[in-house]
Order: sequence, then structure tokens, then C-alpha cells
Amino acid sequence: MWAHVVNAALGIWLMAAPGVFGYAQSTPATVDRFAGPVIATFAIVAWWEATRATGRWNVALGAWLVVSPWILGYEPTAAIVNSMACGAVIAALSLVMGDFNPSKYGGGWKSLWQRDPLHEQRDRAGAGEVVGRSSSVKEGGARE
Repeated sequence: MWAHVVNAALGIWLMAAPGVFGYAQSTPATVDRFAGPVIATFAIVAWWEATRATGRWNVALGAWLVVSPWILGYEPTAAIVNSMACGAVIAALSLVMGDFNPSKYGGGWKSLWQRDPLHEQRDRAGAGEVVGRSSSVKEGGARE
């Protein structure tokens, strides 16, 4: 998760950088002000395990920041260095996914068609029942 926190901070930095470095009325400023909030949003959404893959979109945005100085012809050197450095770090950190524990959420969507999903096993274990792969149904519709 630390990588996504850094990417969110870099997205916020991209929004402030044109004012800090003095290129506020230029093409690099427009790119930074569009890419920054999108990068920060994807990074923040990727903080949670269930939406962690959303952070992969920042790879493309980071790559765009790396190549945009050549494609759009950035003028100030500060804008070129800032865009390329932030883009490279954002793209690299977007590849860090962190730990993912599917049993924490009961197996995700695939639990809909499993015979005995993990979240039902945990519910039974919490109620004092024995956890097993039994498919018989008790009176009242509850699984044993």
C-alpha cells in the first residue's frame, strides 16, 4: 500500500508543481493538472484490496508523463525534469501490488458458484459449528 500512498502524493504534487516551478501558463501545466488528479484518484482507489488492480492504470499515465515532454515540446527545463521524474516513479510504483489475501473477503466473485464459500465457513466457525465441506442442509435452510 505504501507505493499507492506515494503515487497519490505525487499526483497531488503534479497539481502544485506548475505554481511552484513557475510554468503555470504553459502546456506542461495543463498536462500536470489533468494527469495529477487522475493519478491521485487511481492511487487512492487502489489502497483497498478489492480494488488494488485499479492502480495499474497509473502505469500508462506515468509513461505518458515520461514521453510527453518530447511529444508536446515542453519549454521550461523544470517542467521536463518534473514530468519525467514523476512519471518514471509513478509507473514503477504502480507495478507494486502488495499483499492480497483472498480469504479475507471470502474468495471474491468466484464464491458465488462455490459449493462451500470461505465466508460461510467463517460464519459457521464463529457460531461454534465445525468447519467442513458438508453440503447437507439443516432444517430452516442453513447449511451444516
